[in-house]
Amino acid sequence: MPELTTQKRFMRRGVSKFFFLTTIANPKIGPSRAEIAAGTELSDRISDVEGWALENTPIETPDMGTDYTSSIPGEDKADNSALTFYEDKEDSSVETLLTKGVEGYVVILRKGDVVGSPSMDTFPVRVGSRSASYTAAAEAAKFRVSFNITSKPSLDVVIPAAAAGGGA
Repeated sequence: MPELTTQKRFMRRGVSKFFFLTTIANPKIGPSRAEIAAGTELSDRISDVEGWALENTPIETPDMGTDYTSSIPGEDKADNSALTFYEDKEDSSVETLLTKGVEGYVVILRKGDVVGSPSMDTFPVRVGSRSASYTAAAEAAKFRVSFNITSKPSLDVVIPAAAAGGGA
């Protein structure tokens, strides 16, 4: 059995990158470097992340030959997901970009922008709602954007290299 190397653990905050893209030529293979560059990076404005996972609902397959109930893979489903943003007192660009009903793609570079890493996830989305969070607590103003995942996401895609003559 091969020996495992020392694991290089990391914290997602400060490493993972989040983008919103309005178009992707081929969503199944993920965005090109030019499409990522044309998108809006959201990372620095995000306060909290919810969801963004593909789940499988198993189908139970009991049979009369045993008292054990086995199962097989069933339907894939991505639960609705959300991003909570810090609100800017003067700049409303994120609120304008992510209005109710807007369709696009949330692209997550899980391990950062590391060319060649198979760690890019692309979620086709529609904005379900955007609402301000109100509190009397001493904390920064925030708003929450909920997303409906509209079709099967592309997971573990290789992060593309920069276009010739461009930077990563």
